[in-house]
Amino acid sequence: MDVVMEYLDTYVFDGVYNKAAGLTSTEPLPRNSILRQSISLFVFIYTYIILFYFGTAGLSYRYVYDKKQEQHPKYLKGQRFLEMACASRALPQITVLTIPWILGELHGHSMVYKEWDKYGYPYLAISAIMFILFTDFCIYWVHRLEHHPKVYAQCHKLHHKWIVCTPFASHAFHPIDGYLQSLPYHLAVYVFPMQEYVYLALFAFVNVWSVMIHDGEYVSNNPVVNGAAHHTVHHLYFNYNYGQFTTLFDRLFGSYRKPTAEIYDRSKRNSKSVQSKQANEIDDKIPTLEAKKSQ
Repeated sequence: MDVVMEYLDTYVFDGVYNKAAGLTSTEPLPRNSILRQSISLFVFIYTYIILFYFGTAGLSYRYVYDKKQEQHPKYLKGQRFLEMACASRALPQITVLTIPWILGELHGHSMVYKEWDKYGYPYLAISAIMFILFTDFCIYWVHRLEHHPKVYAQCHKLHHKWIVCTPFASHAFHPIDGYLQSLPYHLAVYVFPMQEYVYLALFAFVNVWSVMIHDGEYVSNNPVVNGAAHHTVHHLYFNYNYGQFTTLFDRLFGSYRKPTAEIYDRSKRNSKSVQSKQANEIDDKIPTLEAKKSQ
């Protein structure tokens, strides 16, 4: 992140803060000021995530998403815009909560490093695998704990409003829910070393992945990869497939549910009989689930 901030300070923020100082007859905030860094990080991260979210989800909705899913009985009226509104409310708050972790990186408290060969080139690939497995494990448990009856209604229930998702559901969380599920991505670089560009690339990847597993296009029928089909099962049936990238921890801890052929096959999943069956199963389960999760 220090590379990004150096670029932004040089070409954007120095001029902005100098102008603000001139207008207020004060000294410009120095680059190492915590206040300046916090403000700059908020502006950058919020701008980035809004553009990335609407851009990636918008392209996915336009070119990938199977819009026949909007005829599903569990698709809400105006849902796409409800998802966007939900994300728009949550993202500023998630950004504020995220800033301390980025400040820690900027001030050298993380294990992010600059030199490509500091730990050898093979470690670059190893660290990427470690990042995926570490965050997948952490998110699995964060996500599963969010389904605990004492937590669900306060935090995670909002995201399950979207039973039949569009790509815009990817970031449509309660702010605390979104923050908790993003936390492992920031925590990773405080646990093991990562080269800064590898880390930035993976950070962009996880945002794309979050959109992909909500886009309803089941391009991967891999038993290990937690793709859109597995996450669709989670939204339809609630207590399965908590993982983010893989099915490993769902399998290991007994929460795996294999997607059926009717989820992978577009003609089957769009049939009225399949959708009606899914809706009936959900209607049968929701009262019990809601009763348990509100206790």
